[in-house]
Amino acid sequence: MGEAQSVEGHRSAREREGWVTGRLVLFCLASTVITVVAGLVQVSFGEYSMTFLEAWQAVFEPSVIFNLHAWSAFLFGTDLPEMSTASIVVWTLRMPRVFVAIIAGATLAISGAIFQAVTRNELASPFVLGVSSGAGFAVLATLVVFSGLTPFLPLIAALGGTVAFLTVYSIAWKGGTSPVRLVLAGVVVNMIFQSLQQGLFFFADDLGVVQTAIAWLTGSLTGTGWEEVRIAILPAAVAIAIALAGARQLNVLMLGESTARSLGMRVERVRFSLSAVAIVAASAAIAVAGIVSFFGLVVPHIVRNTVGGDYRRLMIGCLFAGPALMVSADVGARLALGGAQMPVGVVTGLIGGPYFLYLMRKQQSMGEL
Repeated sequence: MGEAQSVEGHRSAREREGWVTGRLVLFCLASTVITVVAGLVQVSFGEYSMTFLEAWQAVFEPSVIFNLHAWSAFLFGTDLPEMSTASIVVWTLRMPRVFVAIIAGATLAISGAIFQAVTRNELASPFVLGVSSGAGFAVLATLVVFSGLTPFLPLIAALGGTVAFLTVYSIAWKGGTSPVRLVLAGVVVNMIFQSLQQGLFFFADDLGVVQTAIAWLTGSLTGTGWEEVRIAILPAAVAIAIALAGARQLNVLMLGESTARSLGMRVERVRFSLSAVAIVAASAAIAVAGIVSFFGLVVPHIVRNTVGGDYRRLMIGCLFAGPALMVSADVGARLALGGAQMPVGVVTGLIGGPYFLYLMRKQQSMGEL
């Protein structure tokens, strides 16, 4: 009891000091600036020729931004009001890609941060724990075999991610889990679902569907529109809101199971509830952006190293840093090969893979099998 009271006392002291710091505010402002600048660069490119200035003027066109009929058309699919050609091109073809990148970046970053807390494993992420591959298999099966279920992609992705996560957790469980068992179980489940994904291509008789599926498996924002925004925005908003509200519970989980229980927390219930939130968040991104590898692993570490390990700061930081890095990576993917567009998942994989190895080597102990 003495230890629990001491921990509770320290926690209360931290809360009295306040968790909103100048560093967090500056970090969020810098991330917002990066997102805006990268978004403006993104909308400046496309098949329709226009100058940078013309594209940026269309982005900030008051008759579009403050037009409720325009936003109704964007978010609910109603008829577009009268707009200039530049505004139509920018707002119906180019801006949705930026918004999808913002949604996917925020949800994947928050999902990764949650998984790292509930498993107390800094190597955890939706990709490493098999959630991405499970959700990916479910979405790919929908695209190739059950195309009529496309409007339910977030729900289907969440079901696939849930099955994968529960499989990983059951394989890794042996009177508890350890970082190395979770990682190894994630590798096994990833391999299984990736094999199943490859097998699905034998059922596809449409070359266009195959090409779409391949681009989606590598994590691509090419061709995304308002339909993808409409698919992802509601589950993403709900998952993010619950995750932000659960930040204090995540702080307690990071203290260890015995301490959390001594403070009155029902550890397993909280762990699986927050895992469900992380799965929904990751699935919302995967349903519209494909499998963007290692993103949920890297972003929480960047934020943690910048603003600290308090999950109230970490969640807010991820909410801003995720979009900044995703939009920037998408711009890099678009400009890397000139005319051809590289999938954004290739860029994040090239960055995240070496970073994952660095984290593994940095850990002093991975734990026993």
